[in-house]
Amino acid sequence: MNSTPTIDPAIRMDELLEQFPGAQRALFRRYHIGGCASCGFSPEETLAGVCERNENLDLDEVTEHILTSDAADRALQIEPKELAERLAAGETIHLLDIRTREEFESVRLPGAHLFTQEFMQEILGKWPRTDFVVIYDHQGARSMDASAYFQGHGFEKIKSLRGGIDAWSAEVDPKLPRYHLE
Repeated sequence: MNSTPTIDPAIRMDELLEQFPGAQRALFRRYHIGGCASCGFSPEETLAGVCERNENLDLDEVTEHILTSDAADRALQIEPKELAERLAAGETIHLLDIRTREEFESVRLPGAHLFTQEFMQEILGKWPRTDFVVIYDHQGARSMDASAYFQGHGFEKIKSLRGGIDAWSAEVDPKLPRYHLE
């Protein structure tokens, strides 16, 4: 039985992004596809079609890049239940909330710090690069970028909370209010 994920070239882009949430970031990073209006794609377009209209990109190479990027994204994430178990066990974990001040003040994880530019300077200047740090946002997208940033600055134990505080509310602490942004 083959457990290695594969991508059908006929997959629609909306389906691709559902299965591989970091695919758009991966496509933009390497091929400048999907990051702005001039290089965007429609949800109904297929991956093969996107590759064809972007200078006939090699479909196997693009697929491999998406799969490799997805594996790297998953390695950068921590599941809400795993984080809860580690916190309950008394492990020292720095929680960084990168949402707005209003979101932070209305609902947050216990012990979390609101991420500000000033606080970022303190983290980069004073925190040991071996400290365990978990970054979270509302649903886990922006925290991936922030985690990659800190990883690039030498932090060895940096994670993004998969699904953000929304997943924490759904999977760990249902008493924590959930909300939707307009």
